[in-house]
Amino acid sequence: MTKKKIIILTIVILAVAVGGVFYWYLNREIKGSPDDYTIEETETGKIVKNERAGLTVRIPEGWIEEKMDIMEGSMVFYSSDAEGYRPEKIKPPLKQGCIIEVAIAYKKTNFKEIKKEIEEAHKSLGMKSDEFEIIEVDGKPALKNIFNSVDLGYSVEIYIPNRDLLCGLRISAGPEYIKQCSQEFDKFLKNISVE
Repeated sequence: MTKKKIIILTIVILAVAVGGVFYWYLNREIKGSPDDYTIEETETGKIVKNERAGLTVRIPEGWIEEKMDIMEGSMVFYSSDAEGYRPEKIKPPLKQGCIIEVAIAYKKTNFKEIKKEIEEAHKSLGMKSDEFEIIEVDGKPALKNIFNSVDLGYSVEIYIPNRDLLCGLRISAGPEYIKQCSQEFDKFLKNISVE
């Protein structure tokens, strides 16, 4: 009887261990990095690819690109006249010019969860306005958030949940550049590919 209990106990321990490893594997958190982004020169300008996330974007002509080691690795593009912001020192709001940020979060989510997280984050930013709508980017539904705050200034954020990841895009603008930056962002969104 004791030998039988030892065998059963061993089987149970092995089953729990295998189950634990399997559970960890399925629920592990995948982190991205700036190295996930590659910049390529093409006949029509520079593009940035993140093959791991299935994302391709075109850099606006004449803009400067920088990889950043925040979120799970991200890219930043800013107009040459951007003032009040530099990637190594994020100090919003912008005084002038435009900046576009692209980031990938490796998590499964939905619009309701995203909106709740945004509203929570915005509580301490001195919001002047905060609007949400569902749009389409590269044939995929996306959540658009247009806001203006004391702390961050004017921004438009786009969130595209896709597979088990979330693609986030944001444009920020200096006070006198809102119309110009919004037009540039609309062009930017037309040249995005999300697989």
